[in-house]
Amino acid sequence: MSSHTKYIKLSSNRGRWTSCVLGIVLTMIFALAGYALNELPGFHYVGPLACAMFLAVLYRQLCGYPEAVRPGVEFSAKKLLRGAIVLYGLKLNMDVVIHQGLGLLLRDVGIVVFSILFTIGLAKRFKADASLSLLLGIGTGVCGAAAIAAVSPLLKAKDEDTAIGVGLIALVGTVFAILFTVLRPWIPLTDMQYGIWSGSSLHEIAHVALAAAPAGQDALAMGLLAKLGRVFLLIPLSFILMYWMKRSGKLRPDAKVEFPWFLIGFIATSILGSYVLGKYIVVPSRLMNEISQATTFMLTMAMVGMGLNVSFKALREKALLPLLVLSITSVMLVGLTFLTV
Repeated sequence: MSSHTKYIKLSSNRGRWTSCVLGIVLTMIFALAGYALNELPGFHYVGPLACAMFLAVLYRQLCGYPEAVRPGVEFSAKKLLRGAIVLYGLKLNMDVVIHQGLGLLLRDVGIVVFSILFTIGLAKRFKADASLSLLLGIGTGVCGAAAIAAVSPLLKAKDEDTAIGVGLIALVGTVFAILFTVLRPWIPLTDMQYGIWSGSSLHEIAHVALAAAPAGQDALAMGLLAKLGRVFLLIPLSFILMYWMKRSGKLRPDAKVEFPWFLIGFIATSILGSYVLGKYIVVPSRLMNEISQATTFMLTMAMVGMGLNVSFKALREKALLPLLVLSITSVMLVGLTFLTV
């Protein structure tokens, strides 16, 4: 190889690394802006993740996709996403879910199955986008944006579909969480029942916390326990989806489902956080809190990367019917869980 060729290759590598770093910095700036927007009155109900995604989508419409820094944006959308999912496992206390919430866990299985099948059925009836509707069904049944982000690579979902799904889940979940808090004084349930109802029907852990906290610590504890059972079911659901993708012909015969190593990491961190940290390895609560905040920030950066792939044209064409399907499924889930509390 001549010195001139080596120079061109070296320059190309430097250019790609620069582009990657700048792209990561761009998603970081949008994530920080999302956190700042989240501090404004009204926006704190939505959360920093949805706020950052909104800003990213708005930027895409006004300025177009930042092609010059595409490698970094894609790194945030894919690599940081997987890293955030791994760290997210530290929030799942498997010991509590298995030993104290077995009854709730069985209930959660029914919730997840209902949410997915009912959403798919409605999508077929209304002729809504099937891929996006499946993501919404999983997000509704399991744990909102985190579930959508975790299963998207397994389903080979487009970044655009993932971003739209996260945005819709954040919107509908926030509306329902606010309605729960407003209507709580008139709901004929005990605090404990109200907490279980919140944890069984709302989309995100943050939504459950928002709705259940006003009812007291017992309601919040039961709500989070019910919700953690749904988060726990993300593990078997992901492997079921892998099997389904292979057997249903959704992939080309020569295509392979990339093994979700990040999911193994999720399981490992769940075990670590549940049975090791705090028992055999003492970790300051401040450090655990900082890791949790870093996880949320990484997930926010990933959603920014996905949000930059969203165009309003695609949103108009693909999101309206799935939004209707999501809303109906959510109403049905709230009603059924209320009747069975």
